[in-house]
Amino acid sequence: MIDSQTLIIVAMTFLLAGTVKGVIGLGLPSVSLGILTAAIDLPTAMALLLVPSFVTNFWQGAVGGKAREILLRTWPFLLTASITIPLGALALSRLNLSSLSALLGVLLVLYSSFSLAGIRLSISPRQETWSGPLFGATNGILTGMTGSFVVPGVMYLQAIGLPRDTLVQAMGILFTLSTLMLGLALGRSNLLTAELGWISLMAVVPAIAGMVLGQQLRKLLSEQAFRRVFFLSLFVLGAYIVATAVSRLS
Repeated sequence: MIDSQTLIIVAMTFLLAGTVKGVIGLGLPSVSLGILTAAIDLPTAMALLLVPSFVTNFWQGAVGGKAREILLRTWPFLLTASITIPLGALALSRLNLSSLSALLGVLLVLYSSFSLAGIRLSISPRQETWSGPLFGATNGILTGMTGSFVVPGVMYLQAIGLPRDTLVQAMGILFTLSTLMLGLALGRSNLLTAELGWISLMAVVPAIAGMVLGQQLRKLLSEQAFRRVFFLSLFVLGAYIVATAVSRLS
């Protein structure tokens, strides 16, 4: 049974994560997982993420008019990124959860570090044939293990040179499919209870409110400055998760 203090943390977390997504177009899974994993256990954080992530990312993936083009070009990546999630999720019942939390922290640190340093891969059309399934499988396994959708999936979508608006829509499609498969995997492992499902559904309200607020803030703030603050905060949060998880292991 989740207490009232935890419910407040969940609501505030998704309000913040939705605001970040409203400003820069991504960050809801990373922010919510990072904060909730620091406050509660990783599988519960992953379960609470499901409905807000699906709703906001379906919205993002449906807007833009490039869905058919994206699917035709990236279907090998999207397919392997989806079907390998249940494989990665097996780790939730077989490995130490502190180790998986540490892995999540490492992914957040790597993601924020690469973004702050401006490091981007470059993949030619010829290389997409073999690199798509490779990046997809890696992303899917890590998603199943940690609930994080971004590494290395977002890096791949950036590397193949998608235009900005198409990239945003492609990320929405990737995150939507990943959320669906993660939900199925958690349900099959009995990690998604009715209580967590209801709380996740209620968390849509602060997430949407945050997105609306973030879209308004986008008009007032420099997106570049906000992204820098966001990735610095994500780096610190990831490092904190790693340190906390390692202390539990020792």
